[in-house]
Amino acid sequence: MTSIKSALERRLAEGKKDEGFSLIELLVVVIIIGILAAIAIPIYIGVQNNANDSAAKSDLANGKTAVVAYYTAVGTYPAAIDAATLKNYGYSGTSVTSATSGTASITNFCLKATGGAGTVFYINQDLPASSTKPSNCV
Repeated sequence: MTSIKSALERRLAEGKKDEGFSLIELLVVVIIIGILAAIAIPIYIGVQNNANDSAAKSDLANGKTAVVAYYTAVGTYPAAIDAATLKNYGYSGTSVTSATSGTASITNFCLKATGGAGTVFYINQDLPASSTKPSNCV
């Protein structure tokens, strides 16, 4: 205990004071970091949703091409819209499903996929991928 007391006395005798950050300064830094995080996190989530939307639209375009290729090769509409059925026709995704009735034909088919934040996109033989449901989708 005497060595601690003597070290403290020497420090005080040399005129050195304790230095460091005060509690207020630390709180200000934490608040600034919190504000920056509150701004950045929603932007990041929005970017992720946009990327998922783009991926869903791309899958739909690829699925549409594969369905047309299947119809051209086989002569009928595929019974199932999935990677296993359409893998030989250039489609390897998993997010596209059929949104048509069982009576679909090559002139009347509709595919759907879900993008970011649960947005559903549709594509048919006449229209590009859109969140608006075409009239031929059941």
